[in-house]
Amino acid sequence: MRVLILCSENSGRLAPFITEQVNAIQKKGVSCEYFTITRKGMIGYMRSFLPMMRKIKGYNPDLIHAHYGLAGLLANLQRKKPVVTTYHGSDINNRKAFRFSKWAVKLSAYNIFVSEKNKRKTNSTDKSVVIPCGIDVQMFQPMNRAEAREMLGYAKNDRLVLFAGAFDNEVKNPQLAKEAVEILEDVRLIELKGYKRNEVALLMNGVDCCLMTSHSEGSPQFVKEAMACNCPIVSVDVGDVKEVIDSVENCYLASYDAKDIAEKLRIVLADGRRTNGRDKILKMGLDSESVAKRIVDIYNKVLEE
Repeated sequence: MRVLILCSENSGRLAPFITEQVNAIQKKGVSCEYFTITRKGMIGYMRSFLPMMRKIKGYNPDLIHAHYGLAGLLANLQRKKPVVTTYHGSDINNRKAFRFSKWAVKLSAYNIFVSEKNKRKTNSTDKSVVIPCGIDVQMFQPMNRAEAREMLGYAKNDRLVLFAGAFDNEVKNPQLAKEAVEILEDVRLIELKGYKRNEVALLMNGVDCCLMTSHSEGSPQFVKEAMACNCPIVSVDVGDVKEVIDSVENCYLASYDAKDIAEKLRIVLADGRRTNGRDKILKMGLDSESVAKRIVDIYNKVLEE
């Protein structure tokens, strides 16, 4: 089976959750090649149509797997190859992007949503499924906290909270996170920016807690990766976080209120235990291998039909 992966690279790099998913799919015996969009906006995507058609002619895939709604719409402008589109959250939750995603939903041979909330927003029932992106549980796995801190250069007694993104990303709501941490004493908020993937895994093993305050998410990898490392989590009720951390020890939902977030962080910091999050990830089948198998099954179903 030959699959063309169609996605954006206009930020200067491919999203890790896409490349890791593709790597897992290839391990299932599927041949994959990329076509990436490097221009921004609707005009940029439309200017990618002819190069996309040349790529399709040269590679001759059995199907196209597009990531994000606008990429799905672009892929569906040709009708010779069936299209599977994955919607990651911002393409559903953003009103402007949602207009394009609705067309992609109608035109795609199959639709994959990373959360049930996003699927419901599209009113999509036929040929649609919820499959969150999987986690590389070999990279993101528990390790000794003291060893992780030593490798990162943090002191043993530092109280560390890892924020779910860059401080200049307004969607991640960094101001609320900063306000909450400022209420506490001697707690350092670490910005998740500029780290390699293995360093992120080290951070999640080294910090006391991971914190998410985002305005909008689909099925945040940050939370699932932290769970795979058994790191405690405090998060607002966004995306599918409520369902994913349900029944996980030392993980808490908080309101969009700095005092409430600070109180939940205080509980986690006082407790000091790690969690059973990894068990939940494996039980839900959110490891990369299990997710890849489900996606390949969809590929086969589309080609059979």
